[in-house]
Amino acid sequence: MAKDQQYNKLTTEEEQVIIHKGTEMPWTGKYTDQKEDGTYTCKRCSAPLYRSGDKFDSNCGWPSFDDEIPGAVKRLPDADGRRTEIVCTNCDGHLGHVFLGEGYTSKDTRHCVNSISLTFEPLMPSTAKAIFASGCFWGTEYHLQKLPGVISTTVGYIGGDKDNPTYKEVCNTNTGHAEAVEVIYDPAKVSFEELAILFFETHDPTQVNRQGPDIGSQYRSGIFYLDNKQKAVAGKLVGILKEKGYAVATEITSASTFWPAENYHQDYYDNKGSTPYCHFYQKKF
Repeated sequence: MAKDQQYNKLTTEEEQVIIHKGTEMPWTGKYTDQKEDGTYTCKRCSAPLYRSGDKFDSNCGWPSFDDEIPGAVKRLPDADGRRTEIVCTNCDGHLGHVFLGEGYTSKDTRHCVNSISLTFEPLMPSTAKAIFASGCFWGTEYHLQKLPGVISTTVGYIGGDKDNPTYKEVCNTNTGHAEAVEVIYDPAKVSFEELAILFFETHDPTQVNRQGPDIGSQYRSGIFYLDNKQKAVAGKLVGILKEKGYAVATEITSASTFWPAENYHQDYYDNKGSTPYCHFYQKKF
């Protein structure tokens, strides 16, 4: 380890295990039954140590791995003269012990590691983005953020010519912006088409420059597409609705800069513990 590298600050309990080679009580560690995809890193220096794919259930009361990231873990004779200690190669922080010949997996190896010696970094899914406007952005966000596969939502402004607009400016001056919601989602779990269907089914896309009691161009219905595939999907859904007799007024527009709204607008209904007054679900497809 480089001499000028700084260690992470440890609690007294963490020091007892990582520096003084103690052992946490079995079945008390936070990662014993962890099954999420990601990487386990050293609590002391943040060096990557183990991948989740090498973790297995040994029913021993501590996290178990049958392999380490190459070069990340060092084996040392334990002070008891019987076992083999494992430490972080980068900082010599104590991890636990390694055992061979138990037959748990085809690698016949078990790294028995203290949870307290580790930090877990989850594997982030590949993400995609979509932007929808359907009246007051509080209600639009309320419905979209509850769809499985949606990672995060941000309410804001788009489609106008004013940089860094404020809520007051969007409501009271002609900025050209619409109230909108930027959705970050996992395309392996939910598609743009599913998001767009929910968008259409949670507002009235036939209303022009309004949604329920909210009137003004900032409340218009719009899909701000980020690529030609999104544009095509949006167009297809509008066509289906028109065939069903809906006079769709939704604008399909290439996305410009999305400007996040003020903090007090984010997650508005969840924070207030209430539900939208102008957005409701109605099956249309």
